[in-house]
Amino acid sequence: MHKVVIIGGGAAGFFSAANLVEMAPETQIIILEKSSKLLSKVRISGGGRCNVTHDCTHISDLIQNYPRGARQLKHVFHQFGVAETKAWFESRGVPLKTEQDGRIFPKSDSSQSIITCLFDACNAKHVSVRTSCEVISVEGTIGNFVVKTHKDEINCSSVVVAAGGFNKLQGYHFLHSLGIRIISPVPSLFTINLKAQSVTELMGISIPNVEVKVAGTKYRYRGPLLITHWGFSGPAVLKLSAFAAEFFHERNYAAEIIINWTEFENEEQIRATLMNAIHQKSNSFPENSAIFHLPRRLWAYLLVSSGIELSKNWSEQNSKSIQRLVNKLGSDVYTMSGKTTFKEEFVTCGGVDLNDVDMKTMECKRIRGLYFAGEVLNVDGVTGGFNFQAAWSTAYVAAKSIVASHLNLKI
Repeated sequence: MHKVVIIGGGAAGFFSAANLVEMAPETQIIILEKSSKLLSKVRISGGGRCNVTHDCTHISDLIQNYPRGARQLKHVFHQFGVAETKAWFESRGVPLKTEQDGRIFPKSDSSQSIITCLFDACNAKHVSVRTSCEVISVEGTIGNFVVKTHKDEINCSSVVVAAGGFNKLQGYHFLHSLGIRIISPVPSLFTINLKAQSVTELMGISIPNVEVKVAGTKYRYRGPLLITHWGFSGPAVLKLSAFAAEFFHERNYAAEIIINWTEFENEEQIRATLMNAIHQKSNSFPENSAIFHLPRRLWAYLLVSSGIELSKNWSEQNSKSIQRLVNKLGSDVYTMSGKTTFKEEFVTCGGVDLNDVDMKTMECKRIRGLYFAGEVLNVDGVTGGFNFQAAWSTAYVAAKSIVASHLNLKI
């Protein structure tokens, strides 16, 4: 009997197991999870609702949401993409819904629906699950692996490493001994801290369409921004943090952040819009002029910090103050002084070097019979269900490849 050890009891680990037992019911499967909890990230994702995936069915569009691994994931998504993920869960009794922003959740609005589905898919086929079981080493090759834990040794034919992302290089110790190259992990998906800057007094304000960029770099993203008591959050900031993760890490999370609070792309458009409004509302007080459809408190903050006098109408304002307002609207500069992990959804960039993996099969190029799935790879996506999609897809391909290559079955 073919025996497969899956290292990691998270989304990728359980999805690998669920598909393995469906494709090859006689396979003996053991899931090893070093903590006492299973599917912990699935449980907390999306505020406890589980953001299963994203409504992005064209692969060319889908891969744009992966700062690392985008090109290589094409091979994976062609085999198992968003449509296949939706069909997989819905065919197993978990109806899904697509929200306005494209995120896909179970209709139950509960991550427990996904957890139960995965448990049922594995329990029905008698998958053995061992918690509090840390892997110390993996030795051997296809058909003759020995997985050593702090409790015992397990002989098996194939191994799937779905251990998730580690925040320190030491977490990958059992792969180092195999000669597998590891890209040093650094955090991805985090919010921006601002030290003692008055804009944080506006905490709770959300702006639907701003551009956030890092001064002196190509990193810039547009979308919703949320002002918090510690700094900036929201989709635009999270996407920026993912794509600029290595840049921020190298600079110890100290950088100049530039905000364009308007929907316009350049200063000329901002100035023309502002001057046209001032001309039409010359006798109005600035605070009562909703020129750029910004929240009232933010608009007042930008006016005052630009030197606009709220007690005077537009016709009485100093031209230098008006120019400062133009600059503030389009290029408002803040100093980043640290980061905060986004909720509890810790995501890393870094992990197993993709040059060591055949992304068509998820098999290690150096060691036959050793496979990888999920966040243990140097693959990460922005927020919105993309990290789970990579986990489902790589896990499915790993399972399919084990069955096709080593059990000689056609899928």
